[in-house]
Amino acid sequence: MNFEARSMPLTDFLFYFKLGWSHIVSLDALDHQLFILALVAVFTSKNLKQVLILVTAFTIGHSLTLLLSVLDIIRFSSKWIEFFIPCTIVITALVNLTKRKGTNYFLALVFGLIHGMGFANTIRMMLAKDQNIGWGLFGFNIGLEVGQIFFVFIILCVTWFFLSVIRIRQRDWIIFVSAAVFSLALQMALQRIPF
Repeated sequence: MNFEARSMPLTDFLFYFKLGWSHIVSLDALDHQLFILALVAVFTSKNLKQVLILVTAFTIGHSLTLLLSVLDIIRFSSKWIEFFIPCTIVITALVNLTKRKGTNYFLALVFGLIHGMGFANTIRMMLAKDQNIGWGLFGFNIGLEVGQIFFVFIILCVTWFFLSVIRIRQRDWIIFVSAAVFSLALQMALQRIPF
């Protein structure tokens, strides 16, 4: 596995970028989307900088797990990871329901580590055949971050619409979104109990 700074063809970068992008925006990425929705539910566009830092903390955790997995330093049972991922969503939604501030940066980083393990086996096999692992991971993580920022933008626009146009109180909006996310994630977790 080679981390040399060799040039990576643009097509390879775009391949991994699209893979990272689809990891957040595809129809198969519901658990990832629910987590981002729960993470951002307590914020408005006035908190954009804070939201972007929070999402980036999640991406850093996600990226670190992918790196350690590709280097074969860590491996976890996929059954347990598939169970823990909706548990992180449940916890994030509960934090929103119990306090106004929402998830902190450290928790977002830790939850990013767990979510990264969910995709680790797939990307490990793809990157193990690639001579430019560092660039592959870089392309994937840039795609993931851009996809998340895109999704955050949509969430903040919808939030603005409901708070400013429909005139729903922010606390009611947070409760509505977080309760819906909590319900879906709890159902996912119960369906994935590994024992």
